[in-house]
Amino acid sequence: MKKVLLSFLIVSSVLTLGIAQSDLDSKALFYAKKSSPELYKMLALPNDAHYFEQGMLNVRWAQSAFEKRGFQVKHLKTTVLPMLLAEKRVKNAAKTVLVYLQMDGQPVDTSKWDQSNPWVPTLKRKNANEKWAEIAWDKLQKDFNKEDRIFVRSASDAKGPVMMLLKAMDWMSDEGQEPNFNLKVILDFEEELGSPRIKKVVETYKKELASDMFVIFDGPRHTSNRPTLTYGARGIVTLTLKVFGPRVPQHSGHYGNYAPNPAYNLSRLLHDMKNSNGKVIIPGWYDGVVLDAATKEILRQVPDDEEEIRRKIGIAGIDAVADNYQEAMQYPSLNILGLQSGWVGNETRTVVPATATAEMDIRLVKESDPERLVGLVQHLIKTRGFHFVNGMPTEAERLEYKKLISFEYDINYGAFRTSFDSEVGAWLRKGMFKAFGSVPIQIRTAGGSIPIAPFVNTLDVPAVSVPTVNPDNNQHSPNENLRLGNYVEGIKTIYAIFTTEI
Repeated sequence: MKKVLLSFLIVSSVLTLGIAQSDLDSKALFYAKKSSPELYKMLALPNDAHYFEQGMLNVRWAQSAFEKRGFQVKHLKTTVLPMLLAEKRVKNAAKTVLVYLQMDGQPVDTSKWDQSNPWVPTLKRKNANEKWAEIAWDKLQKDFNKEDRIFVRSASDAKGPVMMLLKAMDWMSDEGQEPNFNLKVILDFEEELGSPRIKKVVETYKKELASDMFVIFDGPRHTSNRPTLTYGARGIVTLTLKVFGPRVPQHSGHYGNYAPNPAYNLSRLLHDMKNSNGKVIIPGWYDGVVLDAATKEILRQVPDDEEEIRRKIGIAGIDAVADNYQEAMQYPSLNILGLQSGWVGNETRTVVPATATAEMDIRLVKESDPERLVGLVQHLIKTRGFHFVNGMPTEAERLEYKKLISFEYDINYGAFRTSFDSEVGAWLRKGMFKAFGSVPIQIRTAGGSIPIAPFVNTLDVPAVSVPTVNPDNNQHSPNENLRLGNYVEGIKTIYAIFTTEI
C-alpha cells in the first residue's frame, strides 16, 4: 500500500510539475511576443561605448524602462558614462539580491555583416538552402518560430537579457506577484571596454550596492544550449611587449647579419614562455591550483563533447595543460593575441624591422594573484638579458643595451568563484528546477571574463551567473544573433527565479 501511495505521489508531482511548466511556457511566449515593439526600439539603439552619445542613448532608455516598472533609479557617477542602479524594495524582505546587466556592445565592421546595417534588428529564418533569410519583423508576433533569430549587434551580448528581465517583471506585475527579497539591478554601459571605472563605483557606492547575493544575467549557456548556472569566471590581465631594434627599419642587404632583428628577439622570448605542448614553462605559473578528485568529479558532470568542441573550432588536439576543456579553464593561461613587425603580404619590404610587438593576455583563476603572474613574466624577460625602457628608448639606452623592451600591463579585473553549496546556488537551482523540471548544468569556472570581482571582493557577496542566450550567438563577431527560443526561455528563467522564495 505504501509503495502504491508513493508511486501515486511521484506521478502526481510529475504531472503537476508538467502542468506548471506548460503554463510557464505559454506565459513566457505571450510576453516574448508582446515585447516586440519595445525590444525592437532597444536593440536599434547603437551602443558602442567608445562613443559617449551612443552610451547616453542607452542610459536614458534604461532609466525610463526601469522607472516605468516602479524601480527607483539612481545614477552612479563616473568620469565618463554613469552606471545605473535600479531598486525595488519589498515589505518584510529578509534578503537583498543584486543583479548585474550589461547594455553596451562591441564595435561593428559593417562590411562583414550579412545585412546592410548591424544596428537594425533583423528577424531571419533558415530557408530551403539552410541560409539565413530576412523575414518580416511582425512574424515575431504572428508566426513565432523558436528557431528564428534576431540579428543585430548586442542581441545576445547583452541587451537580450535586459529585456528578458523587464518582461519577467511585467509578468509578475500583471499577476500581482513580487519577490520575497529586495531587488537591486546595476546596469553597466562600459563592459566591452573592460569596465574601467567599475572598481571605483563599487567602492564609492558600497552602501547603496550592499546585498546578500549577486546574480549575473550575462553570457551564453553551455554548448548543448541546456539551462546553465556558472559559479565563477576567469579574470584578465592584458600585456604589451615591444622589442626594439635599429632606430628605423634598415635595408636587409646592407644590415642583415649585422643589426639585431627585434622580431627574432621577441620570438625567442615568447618561445621561452611555453613549451611545444602548450604548457606555460615560467617557473611558478600554476602554483596554488590543485584539482582534487572531488573537484574533477564536479567538472566531469558538465556534458562536454570533446570531439565536437575540437571539430567546431577546427583543431586536432589540445594543449597539455589539462585533460579536457573544463579542467583547462581552472588554470591561468598565457596567450598571444597578436604579433606585429615590419610588413607582410603585398607590402613586404626587405628590411630589418625597427620594432616587434606582442599583444598578450593572462586569464586569471581564483587562485591567481595577477601582480605575481605579471612579475613572473617580467622576471623571465630580465633573465633573457632585456633592458626595460619607459616608452621609446633614449639614445643613451640604444648605444648601451643590445636588447631593449618596453613592457605595459593592465589588470582589467580579477577572477571569482562561488561554492556550489552556497545559499545563492541553492536558490537558483530551485528556481531553475521550477522552470525546467531538472537541475541545470553547473559550471565551476567559465572561460570568459566579466567585471564581477570588485563586487565579490568589496561587497563580500557570493556571485553566480545565469546565462540565457544561445551559445552560437556570434558575440563580439559579425552577425551576432539571439535565438527566439532562448529569448522565451530567458524570460521564463528569470520569472521562475524571482518567484522562488529564498
